[in-house]
Amino acid sequence: MKQEKKSFMINVAIVMFSQIAVKLLGMIYRVVITNIPGFGDLGNGYLNVGYQIYTLLLAISSIGIPNAISKMTSEKIAVNDYIGAHKIFRSALILFGIIGVISSSILYFGAGLISAYIVKLPDTKYVLMCLAPSILFVCLSSVIRGYFVGMQNMNATSTSQVLEQFFKCLLTVVIVYVLATFPVILSSLWGIAENDENTRAVFMASGAQVATTLSTLISFVYLFFFYMRRKKKIFENIDLASSKADDVRLSQMFKSILMISIPISLGSIISAINRIIDTATITRGIEIAFSTLIPAHGKVAAILNPTASQLSKEAARLSGLLAKSDTLINLPLALNISFSTVLVPSIAGALATGDKKSASEKVNYSLLISLLIALPCAVGYIALGEPIYSLLYPNAKLGFDLLQISAVAMVFTALNQTLSGSLQGVGKVFAPATGLLIGCVVKFILNVILIRQPQINIYGAPISSIVCQIIAFTYSFVVLRKQIDVKLDFKNYILKPITASVLMGITAVLFYRLSIIFLKSNFIGMMVSVPISAVVYFVTLALFKTLSKDEVLMLPGGIKIDKLLTKLGLY
Repeated sequence: MKQEKKSFMINVAIVMFSQIAVKLLGMIYRVVITNIPGFGDLGNGYLNVGYQIYTLLLAISSIGIPNAISKMTSEKIAVNDYIGAHKIFRSALILFGIIGVISSSILYFGAGLISAYIVKLPDTKYVLMCLAPSILFVCLSSVIRGYFVGMQNMNATSTSQVLEQFFKCLLTVVIVYVLATFPVILSSLWGIAENDENTRAVFMASGAQVATTLSTLISFVYLFFFYMRRKKKIFENIDLASSKADDVRLSQMFKSILMISIPISLGSIISAINRIIDTATITRGIEIAFSTLIPAHGKVAAILNPTASQLSKEAARLSGLLAKSDTLINLPLALNISFSTVLVPSIAGALATGDKKSASEKVNYSLLISLLIALPCAVGYIALGEPIYSLLYPNAKLGFDLLQISAVAMVFTALNQTLSGSLQGVGKVFAPATGLLIGCVVKFILNVILIRQPQINIYGAPISSIVCQIIAFTYSFVVLRKQIDVKLDFKNYILKPITASVLMGITAVLFYRLSIIFLKSNFIGMMVSVPISAVVYFVTLALFKTLSKDEVLMLPGGIKIDKLLTKLGLY
């Protein structure tokens, strides 16, 4: 049992470190291009709006693939059916290759209609067209990743994701910089002028998405060769397997895969719709909120009777402000998504052999770690939101208050990630999507009401997101408790993490302000306050004995951590 737990955490660690690398690279390139003259919040807005539409089609066509394939594969491997596992892989590759081609075509040829009538930002057409081919590459890559995750091999997923993000980071910065410096170079391709701020922002956002398409192609090529290098070993296992191939028609296999992948995809589809709700309600709500005034640089300026283009541009700018907070929120969530990824095949495999106790222990432990990751990050964003933006976005400092509000929703989003993986593992694949759908409906209503209020406007989006995530968490948790034994002790899961996080936040603010007073440097203030507050957080958790000795040992580097805590007399 201990070896099984250790194996579980090794897989978590592999995915976790790759996700950290992916999100760090993602944050780096978003920070760099946001500070490039001519891009800023406006370019960020176009980039983000286009990516939201792309994410929706991606969710429909591919997001459920890795978890679905990994779940089906792990169930076959658990009973030594390597033949069935590989048949699932081959069938999924054909099925989602077809779906990928269709989805990419829809996005490319429908870009004009989507940008004009759904998000009401016509210039995002070019961003969508540049993104379209990547859907096919992601679909095919997702099948390969899911197959190897189902065989408890996380290297395909982790390495390919890091590789993809590395090239995305590199190519995005290079392409955006070139377009910012020489905007005339590509203007002739689309036949539009390049001498105004809005067009330049559109150019650079489109160029950034060309980098996305190229990086997904590189990732797929890597995964293809990853599979080919292991093909001989895979077929050796198939030859040694005791089972014989089932006589299942390809159409029946397609149906079986879709029956699992569609419910799993629903949560991601609804999450993508959730983001589009923000964009659609922002573009429409701003027209009402500022029908006589248009905000400029975070304040209401006396620009009477704004034109449609001014309102459209302002909506894009506000979306860009929101996107900056999303970039930072995604970093802590990357730490946590590893549990959701590994939980699906791990729980499915345990339940396939009737081991409910092991499944329950993994869920309980994952929920506790999710809280220990999300809470301090949320408090840190709230405490140091303004200096973080000053440090990262010196040329686009506005929007830190959106980060502070979004940080609250981030805690429940992290918990929902873990609950989603748990529910998919126990076979309740519709539950995460159902909870999120209910929250999404409430979010839409709140967005329509709040964003239209001039005194609230863009702040309505993160406020409604908090309510949405709380509703989704409540529903998913209630459903999961009916399936397996989930224990959330108030003292250990709520009181101790919150207390440690609050003490950390107070320490961060105190040392930052002292550093500013005596050293007069925002950078030094951050470099002093962040590590000191982190030490306070971990020492407080150790003093509270939030994690047992066995739970500490399960952590990545747990043996070294345990030795340190023992030497300090904390365990």
